[in-house]
Amino acid sequence: MISQQSRHCTVELQALPSRIGQVRRIVSAQLRYWHLDPLIERAALGVTELLSNVHRHAEPDKTCTVEMELLLGRLTVSVHDHDPRLPVVQDADPFATCGRGLAMVAAVSESWGVRPHGETGKVVWFTLPASSAAVPKISPYDTGLTLDTTQPYDTGRRPAARGRRSEHAPARSAVAG
Repeated sequence: MISQQSRHCTVELQALPSRIGQVRRIVSAQLRYWHLDPLIERAALGVTELLSNVHRHAEPDKTCTVEMELLLGRLTVSVHDHDPRLPVVQDADPFATCGRGLAMVAAVSESWGVRPHGETGKVVWFTLPASSAAVPKISPYDTGLTLDTTQPYDTGRRPAARGRRSEHAPARSAVAG
């Protein structure tokens, strides 16, 4: 028997600058839906840094998956890409314009890490503590939404969604977990 309830959200995308901004908005909307507003800034910053690394360094392609999981009072955000090379934290020159992303992720998160994913990729992740009191009850009827990231997204309208939406989910939610 599971004593704690969990939430899960997955978004697949090409790590292009326009999509990185879209995922920031999705992460923010999802955390609002889960009533975890205090985590929005740190989660959005962390996912932006990880996706920027995919955009800059991943080969052979920029396809990746962002996953958020809320389990046992902890939010884990992970980015899986198809480049098997593991990132290395480096000391950035004081005047460098890049090279501080993983240090920033480490600074805003409770913990972070990287693990190989088969022979064709890796997963970079970070965790944030979440108050169990802020975690809403999950309805057995909550089927969630699957986000269609092939459609453009702007803040003036909701993204296109596929699948059934639970009647318990608020209409303002971009994705449900």
